[in-house]
Amino acid sequence: MDLGIKGRIALISGADSGMGKETARLLLAEGVRVALTDKPGGDLEQSRADLASLGEVIAVEADVTKLDDVRKLFAEVTAKLGAPDIYVNSAGVTGATGDFLDVDDAGWQETIEINLMGAVRMCREAIPAMRAKGWGRIVLLSSEDAVQPYVDELAYCASKAGILNLAKGLSKAYGCDNVLVNSVSPAFIATPMTDAMMEKRAKENGTSVDEAIESFLAEERPGMTLKRRGRAEEVAAAIVFLCSEQASFINGAGLRVDSGSVMTMAV
Repeated sequence: MDLGIKGRIALISGADSGMGKETARLLLAEGVRVALTDKPGGDLEQSRADLASLGEVIAVEADVTKLDDVRKLFAEVTAKLGAPDIYVNSAGVTGATGDFLDVDDAGWQETIEINLMGAVRMCREAIPAMRAKGWGRIVLLSSEDAVQPYVDELAYCASKAGILNLAKGLSKAYGCDNVLVNSVSPAFIATPMTDAMMEKRAKENGTSVDEAIESFLAEERPGMTLKRRGRAEEVAAAIVFLCSEQASFINGAGLRVDSGSVMTMAV
């Protein structure tokens, strides 16, 4: 299938690993010119090097919690590649966890600053050029937790619920300019973030990581009928489709990539 986006310019946040990196891989395969971004101190340059043979790809470090960083990021990407036609918001953290009564304001604020306000800042910079071109695609990564909250991750759940609302609101505001905004909600994907979660669980339970994954699925994610973690490329495939011309009549949608984890029909 020709996705009709060859030559387009994409910016992907949270791109030094996991779903962001795999999304970049698939976009490059479609002939898209790609800019990767992630916070300083990670593996962003290694990711760029890993993908360099697939097409034109650059890496620019930026902290999405800092407005100056975001503005400098867009200026550099525009100077090197042009203004992005596609923005994929994959930057996020689990953030503050634990009993609700034990999580302080700082924990909540840090989680929301990265997961929700980071997306707000990035979209605010991306949309004007897309409107001017009369073509844009934005995909915001939410989570199953947005509609099926877990009591020990309430800051994360609230921030991802905000992402769903943001995506829907932006789709209504800018769809008339052919700037289409959708969300993708994964569940328990094999990424460095869930690796760390399972390593912690294994240590606490005195088990292997594989046993920790198995028990987590049985006890915490019984709706995941495939009984395994998802793969980053499985989420990336959904994201890239929404970035394409093949998805030109999809706007304001929320696509779950969750093995059936969410046990309701409501979005």
